Amino acid sequence: MDDEQPPRQEPEYPRPQQGATAFNLPPVILASLAVLIVIFAVMNLPWWSDDTLSWFYFSFSFIPARYAFPLSQQGLEWLWTPLTYSLLHGGIEHIVFNSLWLMVFAAPVARRIGALRYVIFWVFSSAASAFMHAALYWGDQTLLIGASGVVSALMGAACRFAFPAMDGRRALIRQAHLNPRQTILGSLRSRTVVAYIVMWIAGNALVAFGITLAGDSSQPVAWDAHIGGFLFGFLLFGLFDRQPRAEAQEALPLDE
Repeated sequence: MDDEQPPRQEPEYPRPQQGATAFNLPPVILASLAVLIVIFAVMNLPWWSDDTLSWFYFSFSFIPARYAFPLSQQGLEWLWTPLTYSLLHGGIEHIVFNSLWLMVFAAPVARRIGALRYVIFWVFSSAASAFMHAALYWGDQTLLIGASGVVSALMGAACRFAFPAMDGRRALIRQAHLNPRQTILGSLRSRTVVAYIVMWIAGNALVAFGITLAGDSSQPVAWDAHIGGFLFGFLLFGLFDRQPRAEAQEALPLDE
């Protein structure tokens, strides 16, 4: 009689959470998208007159010229427009592309820092993007709108933790928001992060020369606001971060 072989034991892997799908976005991201879409839909209702729309854009868009004049000699728009401009979009392609990038990069950041810090991050990154634009176009009367500066800040923040870490020659498997935060110099030692930043800078350099890779090429793109947002997110993310719980950082190494 043949010797009885012991039953083969399968390796135990972490079980995925129920309901975890690519579209399982944090509630604060869904709320962000809802706000952007509702505002865009309301602004594109057919019964608004041109004068009403002009007033709306003037009152809620960021205009660098506002800060070249004494604040006491104008309305209070200078106070809220560094935030409200990020909630406005000029066309369907504009809001679609920003929404898609928001879903990709905002989700891991929001999962990591929580809803309240995410909202605060949005406010400050929006202002940082706007004033980077104002610094280069001081006194300019053109309107700045769109969430792309905030999206760029979220991209910069993601560079500090979201890319896979390496343990020797093995990649560590964990959800992106559970990775430890890297220092600024530590992030720049990652080939993945450096390659990503180089491609991001190249894309914005093309935009600066009037070459757009996606979207409406007839509309000017505030590449400088993108850079301001990215630098804010990459350099200052540590001010908003909360380290994930130690027990949640356990990871399974891939076989070499």
